[in-house]
Amino acid sequence: MKRFFILTFTTTAALTSMAQNEVPDTLVTTQHLHEVVVKGEKPQIKGHDGIMVVDLPNIVKDKPVTNILEALGYLPGVIDNNGMIGLAGANSVTIILNGELTNMPLQNLYQLLYTTPIDRLKTVEVMYTAPAKYHVNGAVINVVLKTPTPLDGLQGQVRAGYNQSHYGSYGGGIAATYAVKDWTFDLNYGLARSKSWNHEETFSNHLFDNRRTMIEDNMHRISECWSNTIYAAVSYKNFRLTYNGQIKSSAKGSSLSDGTLGNFTNNYTYDGPINYHNIALRYSSPIGLTVGGDYTRYSESRNQSLFQKNDYLLGELNKHDINRWHIYLDQQHQLGTWQLNYGIEYQRADDSSSQKIDESEGFSGTTSENVADAYIGLQRSFDCGLSFNLSAKGEYYHNTYQHNWNFIPQLGATYYPTPKSIFQLNMSTIRVYPSYWELRNGTSHINPYSKVLGNPALQPYLNYSGQFSYIFSQKYVATLYVQYADKATVQLPYQSPNELSLIFQTINMNYTKIAGLNLNVPFNAGFIWNATATANIFNQRQKADRFHDISFDNKKWIFYGELNNSFRFSQNSPVSLSVDLTYLSPSIQGIADLSSLWKVDAGVKWRFGKKRSCELDLQANDIFNRWSPTMTINHAGQDYRMKVHDMTRNLKLTFIWRFNGFKPKATEIDTSRFGTGN
Repeated sequence: MKRFFILTFTTTAALTSMAQNEVPDTLVTTQHLHEVVVKGEKPQIKGHDGIMVVDLPNIVKDKPVTNILEALGYLPGVIDNNGMIGLAGANSVTIILNGELTNMPLQNLYQLLYTTPIDRLKTVEVMYTAPAKYHVNGAVINVVLKTPTPLDGLQGQVRAGYNQSHYGSYGGGIAATYAVKDWTFDLNYGLARSKSWNHEETFSNHLFDNRRTMIEDNMHRISECWSNTIYAAVSYKNFRLTYNGQIKSSAKGSSLSDGTLGNFTNNYTYDGPINYHNIALRYSSPIGLTVGGDYTRYSESRNQSLFQKNDYLLGELNKHDINRWHIYLDQQHQLGTWQLNYGIEYQRADDSSSQKIDESEGFSGTTSENVADAYIGLQRSFDCGLSFNLSAKGEYYHNTYQHNWNFIPQLGATYYPTPKSIFQLNMSTIRVYPSYWELRNGTSHINPYSKVLGNPALQPYLNYSGQFSYIFSQKYVATLYVQYADKATVQLPYQSPNELSLIFQTINMNYTKIAGLNLNVPFNAGFIWNATATANIFNQRQKADRFHDISFDNKKWIFYGELNNSFRFSQNSPVSLSVDLTYLSPSIQGIADLSSLWKVDAGVKWRFGKKRSCELDLQANDIFNRWSPTMTINHAGQDYRMKVHDMTRNLKLTFIWRFNGFKPKATEIDTSRFGTGN
């Protein structure tokens, strides 16, 4: 956004001359100069210590986005990974709030960000290599929220919306902040009634008993629930108490199969609500010491009943009951121009999940997991424009099935010879652990032909990555990246040679290799048209010597591209339009080949009312319903194809009313690893 400053210079000179025996003369002259227009552009991206600081509120100001989750899709380097937030050049990305890890399952965190208004956002920090003090390995997106002051008074917004896809969903929420003396209060509540639908067509040419059997299936899935999302925080001086939770009630689902083997119905019901609760306490002392801890409880009880027409086949009772405790201690010292930080961390999780299939016991008992680590880190900035952070962490991991030691080094560096040229280098190592449910020796039936198996032998894996970025003119970004994941995991269908059965099971591959280049280029035509083009081209290779009883070595060049556009009729127009285009070329997932994807999104934003405190947003996503892949497997006797018809096309209408405009009163200036697999 360009700012225009009009400066008018008025010069007045008064000259007085005095001579002996003369009368003083005074001359006053006034001269008016022409207007001088100075154009300046607000920086979108800054860098320090390997951290990319992005002015995201400025980037999305004309977009029909109402919450932080939608805004994150416009971050440089962010890609849409089937509805999940991904970062080009990173194996995975963790989202934290105000520099603190939330420890929330991914779905819960997304729901919280969805209910948090964009007006609360101050800035976003992108770290391909997060320093160890954040207690996160690998890439991080740090969402920094505005801090209220006593001058701001009570601020907030009320939101209501309706989403029409195959079925209609609706919801609303309130977000508010308040500060008085040494106290600050933060509340975010969202209530949503959601109903989803998807459609899968599968063709399995199964080799069994020396002959091929074609099994076709046409499956429709439906799920619905009420969801309550709560985030509440209170701060007093250096103490902060936070609660976040989600309660899903009236949850149920079903799948209807019609195919070669007959007609089947799979019903899912829940014995009571699905509960997630997390409470955290944090204290930061004036001497650089930070002490914190949190407790998480997750529970659900799901009944599953499988019918062929009206005939009962089998029933399952799956229970998740997970308790997790987490404590940490961090210390930071400023030693002249050096910053030294070190700390310890401990986490324990008890998984008391169980499964019962009809009258037979599937599995039960408690599985414990313990993770302990210690780290040390250094930070330094030099006058030449170089800054860096370096950390090393030693980690011990132990659960019922395995234990190991890990050494995790991290490096992030920034060099800016001029304000318009910024170079960043990041190198990281992360340890990725399987979900609690994947490690259980259980079986979940989709229908009589397809089932999901647990894998107690599943191993955590190490992912090594490096990124080199060049930021030009504080807005153009080019990133070269490489990744190597040793024993990376994947879940894919497998046609068993011993039975007429399709098996889904998470297994360890030998490795995954990725090397690529990501470009992010914003441009504009005055205030009328603002756009950002993203191009990500990379080579991916996935190899496994033992995928059940076969092997594969799959590789491909892949292209991901985005063009985001926003339009305004005038500089102060209350109405803005957006059109976004996205394309993903054919890709791979282990032994499987995935088809290309593309979509078109469009939206309109209208701000109205007193001081434009009201906002109406209309957004159409995936207008042509093309963001759904086709999976094909044709290798070593495996012959399988699945076409997914997710209803990603939807029309969303949102109304927002802001009270106090999230602006100070004095001026008009803005100051998973749970059972779900997350």
